[in-house]
Amino acid sequence: MSGGDGAVAVRATAEGLVFQIKVLPRSSKNALAGPHDGALKVKLTAPPVSGAANRMCVAFLARQLGMPKSSVEILSGLTGRNKEIRVRWPQESPTVEDRRRLAGAVRALWEAAGE
Repeated sequence: MSGGDGAVAVRATAEGLVFQIKVLPRSSKNALAGPHDGALKVKLTAPPVSGAANRMCVAFLARQLGMPKSSVEILSGLTGRNKEIRVRWPQESPTVEDRRRLAGAVRALWEAAGE
């Protein structure tokens, strides 16, 4: 799932959907801020200290997707602003409907960020 200029690329893996984000810590509010160089910009109020921004990032994305926090994982970028995120399928052997539902939820993030 990817689109035109600034679109965020999402790839499906056996475990779930993977995409890139760019975190902007110490922002005035938690918000999706649109695409940026192939990643989704995410503003977070937490500072980048002692993992606070990472914890808030996982919680914020999970809430936006309507999924449990345990379904959202930072694969890489724990100490930087650029992160690779995986959203796990809702079950180990996802049905076609599970895949569509999760892809739709992730697509809705980009649409919400583009407003």
